[in-house]
Amino acid sequence: MSRVGTKISTIRNMKGMTQKQLAKAVGTSEKFIEEVESGKKVVNDELLKRFLRVLEQDVNELERYENQEEEVDKKDPKAVKKVVSQEVQKIWNDAFESMLKTIPIYDYTLSKVISTRQLPVTINKIEGYPKDKVMFIEIQDNDMIGFRMIKGDTAFAHQTNEIESNSICLVEYSGQRLIRQLKRLDGERVLLIGNDGRLATETVHAKDIKVLARLDRLEIKL
Repeated sequence: MSRVGTKISTIRNMKGMTQKQLAKAVGTSEKFIEEVESGKKVVNDELLKRFLRVLEQDVNELERYENQEEEVDKKDPKAVKKVVSQEVQKIWNDAFESMLKTIPIYDYTLSKVISTRQLPVTINKIEGYPKDKVMFIEIQDNDMIGFRMIKGDTAFAHQTNEIESNSICLVEYSGQRLIRQLKRLDGERVLLIGNDGRLATETVHAKDIKVLARLDRLEIKL
């Protein structure tokens, strides 16, 4: 197996792509991908660039790595060993950076970082959302305990300003930041729903609230 083929295989697997998916994205057959990764096929420059675009890798970095690999046999192995090792490390660092992103865990201010987590990046997105729009929010109170959201739980969320009916969002209203379920009543009015053990509703004008983030899933603190 060639080192470039190994690299392609490793990045593909870490991105959660099958050979079939990579073949479709690049415009080749699944068998061709298999042969490239096993070292039976060598890709030309144009095809290599297509691989790198799909896998979100820097063209110059991998091409330089490939050229150094070819030159190893022409030089004293000891003289190039350190250079190649450094280049390999840089490629791996870049690869991990493009595949994992550190996501902040905020309080309701969205300015105080409580902690962080790492999530995989797939085709420049995290769980289907642009990677620069996602976050975690730590639940600060028991205002939504009726929705099984308890203080200390963590919610994965994405930034949005849209008022979506039946969504649960972090909103700003009357100088406060709250987690509420939203129901659009008409073009002008929105129902804010809370449940701290008792259902509480408030009808507000759409222009009086600001949606900051939509909660997509909840991680319960055990």
